[in-house]
This record gives sequence, C-alpha cells and structure tokens, in this order.
Amino acid sequence: MTQDEMKKEAGWAALKYVEAGSIVGVGTGSTVKHFIDALGTMKDDIKGAVSSSVDSTEKLKALGIEVFDCNEVDKLDVYVDGADEINPAKEMIKGGGAALTREKIVAAISEKFICIVDGTKAVDVMGEFPLPVEVIPMARSYVGRELVKLGGDPAYREGVTTDNGNIIIDVYGLKITNPKQLEDQINSLAGVVTVGLFAHRGADVVITGTPNGAKIEE
Repeated sequence: MTQDEMKKEAGWAALKYVEAGSIVGVGTGSTVKHFIDALGTMKDDIKGAVSSSVDSTEKLKALGIEVFDCNEVDKLDVYVDGADEINPAKEMIKGGGAALTREKIVAAISEKFICIVDGTKAVDVMGEFPLPVEVIPMARSYVGRELVKLGGDPAYREGVTTDNGNIIIDVYGLKITNPKQLEDQINSLAGVVTVGLFAHRGADVVITGTPNGAKIEE
C-alpha cells in the first residue's frame, strides 16, 4: 500500500465522526484532501464546513459544500486535520502548508479534534520536521535571532506568503521535549502570529492510515 493510499484510509475513516446537520471544521493538506472527498459523499446531510485555508475552501465549494466564515459559528462539533509530526501525547507540529494560524483558530472553537495521518508522522520526540512559525514581515530578523537563542536554526521560507499576508520561518535542529513550554516561549515573541506547535490544543482522536486499514486512538 502506498503512502497516499494510507492517507486515504485515514481520511475516509474520519467520516464516522461527522454528525448529520453539523458544520464541520476542515483542515489543510494531502491527507485532508481525501477527507474532503469523503465529506462530499454526505454533503446533503451536513450544513457545511469551516475551512482553515483558501485551498481547502476551493475544494469544498467545488464539491457543492457550503463554506462558512469562522466568525459565523460559535463552535464546531468536530475538526478534521492532518499533522506534520505527532507524538504519543497527541501533541503536533503543523504548518508545513503554511496554514497554521487558521488551523489553530479552527481547532480552538472545536469540541473534538480528529487528527488524520499516515504512519510516517508518528514520532517519540518532535523536531525532526522543521517547526513553522508565522511572523509579521517586519519582525523576521528579530524573531530569527530569538529563535537561535532557543536553540533552533531558523530559515526563511522563500516565496511563501500565508493566507494572512505574513511570512513563515522554519526552525530546524530542535528536539522538542516540552512542547507546551516551547509553544508559550515562541508565541510570546513580538511579531509572532503563532507557532505551529499544537500542544495546548492537541488532538482528541488520532486516526492513522496503515497497510491494514485505519488505526483509531481515542
């Protein structure tokens, strides 16, 4: 089974958490694309979706699913999204697709966060995948210097502008042994919009696509 087929297993398995008549939080990325395809099969049973990126919004609308602005809803029953890395505590690195801030907002208003991944994303200690930080452009150099002090090797992600009009700094060389503390430290830096650590708001359910089907951890 290919990696993409395992992603599809995870994406379609998440459909069991979608309730009829609900508005569904939808994330971003290659695994989520499969979930969006699955969601399209029950589009007449749901009210619509709140999306964390322009790309996902376009895919949802193309399937005839209504997309609501985040400000139009008080809460979401469920949010389905992927991760770049996830540890045994269900804490994650996200932001490889540069949608981390919107993803964090949608996660914050969701009762249940369903993380869909293939087995390559599971790690004991996060940091092998570079940690994304969304930064207001004028703070790029300052934030970079502060990230070096925290033990990281920051790199400006060339040619990338987020949906919010900001830049991404990817931090290499970290071994993230205390994700919540690091999330707080980076978020406190002036000019940082948010860091792609989802530790304070981790996943509630992890669905991992495997060659033997979807493995669900609740």
